[in-house]
Amino acid sequence: MESPGERAPPQGGCQHAAPRCAALRQRWHGADPVRRRLLWAAGAVPLLASASTAGVFPAHAVRIVVPYAVGVGPDVVARSLAERLSARWGHPVLVDNKPGASGIVAFSEVRKVAPDGHTLFLADTATMAVNPLLHPTLPYDPARDLVPLSLLFRATFLLWVGGASRFRTLEDMMAVARSKPGGVSYATLGNGHASHVAVESFARAAGLQLLHVPFKDAGALFTAVARTDVDFTTFSMNTMAALMAAGRVRPLAVAAARRLPALPMVPTLSEAGGPDVEMHPWAALTAVAGTPAPVLRQLQRDIVAALGAAELRARAASAGFEITPSTPGQLRARVDADVAQCAPLVAEGRIARM
Repeated sequence: MESPGERAPPQGGCQHAAPRCAALRQRWHGADPVRRRLLWAAGAVPLLASASTAGVFPAHAVRIVVPYAVGVGPDVVARSLAERLSARWGHPVLVDNKPGASGIVAFSEVRKVAPDGHTLFLADTATMAVNPLLHPTLPYDPARDLVPLSLLFRATFLLWVGGASRFRTLEDMMAVARSKPGGVSYATLGNGHASHVAVESFARAAGLQLLHVPFKDAGALFTAVARTDVDFTTFSMNTMAALMAAGRVRPLAVAAARRLPALPMVPTLSEAGGPDVEMHPWAALTAVAGTPAPVLRQLQRDIVAALGAAELRARAASAGFEITPSTPGQLRARVDADVAQCAPLVAEGRIARM
């Protein structure tokens, strides 16, 4: 086995400190074996090693801040992605759940971190498109403070009622809503949440006035719908699967162009007599503004590669999600489309300004 006195100094990476590396090699090759050992122990070789690793990303653990509770759809996909990225990078990728206030609390913290790529933010319609329309004093500007990396997935919302609901079909529910404006209630996770935007997009297209009942806690929301205290809600299949299996909720329609393969008996909105509206909430990964361009390119490339893993795609599909990797430009276009969809809802008061 070679001793430090016998081996040559590493050659890689000296482009970062060429004069110092050249001088160090001269000292190394001109020294006797004892002197070489002293140079090694004193840190000469670590100096070369640091030059070879300068600029390497990631340098330590990476954190993905998720503005949702553990177990909710975006969290499920974020954790699957974190596993793939951790294996790819050789560093832990941790999911940090910070639910509440449509992502405002979570991103208010994220915008203060160092822009080095080691903190990422899971963004969605609320944080990127809706919140700026609703909050005149929003503590962040998504266009200024966030850098788009890639879309992660899109889900499909279904309209859910309690197992013992008075409504057997979507047409039943719409008939009551037309005869009595405000007589049909729906639950969401708050003003401007994806579920709120989805229902009001449906209601606007159908010409309905519905009663909005916001909840801060998902568990309380699901209980209220299951007990028929609130008439309906809209969430993905993954979120409601356990309640559906227990018979506590049932789907009236799926807000998509086609029926879901996992629920072929559930009609689309248009098949059920409703408007031809699709509800596809999405999630994306973003970095903090100011992150170096080489790091952004690596992040985008590695995220898209991880999203291509068959295991991750299968896990997402089983939860009712479609993996949709994208370029940063495609993510920006998605945000612009959501702004165009949501602006009329805000202007008409269907979603209230804060």
